[in-house]
Amino acid sequence: MKTTDITLRLEQYDIDELNAADRELVEAATKATERSYAPYSHFSVGAAIRLDNGVIVEGANQENVAYPSGTCAERSACFYAGATYPGVAFRAIAIAARGTDGELTENATAPCGACRQALLEYEKLAGAPVRVLLRSRDKVVVAPSIASLLPLAFVDFN
Repeated sequence: MKTTDITLRLEQYDIDELNAADRELVEAATKATERSYAPYSHFSVGAAIRLDNGVIVEGANQENVAYPSGTCAERSACFYAGATYPGVAFRAIAIAARGTDGELTENATAPCGACRQALLEYEKLAGAPVRVLLRSRDKVVVAPSIASLLPLAFVDFN
């Protein structure tokens, strides 16, 4: 038998410790939470993706009474970016969430598994890591890549 340990190194910052570009991306994701349509869960998520050309594309979760018909903020943003800027690599994604009280969540909210898999495909297309910035009320947690958030990922899609 062989045992393998999987580890993930995360960095944590105060908002004011971020460089200007990261702070701009996190603020865009935070603002995107205001465009969420979440009448059922009352959990509003915003995502902002910085593309290689410098453009920031935003998305927000969109719920539907026919539950699986909605979409997450992260996929909303990444599919819009892919359709609007085909072939332009993703460089970073920021995610922010507001809980049922309307306030930013106390803990950082990470993408669901489906979003991680969708984002991983764009990371593979980019040929470089896509940094992940997860905003909470007081902090920003940074992961080095989408792949780091999805160990044992399905990657045989080329």
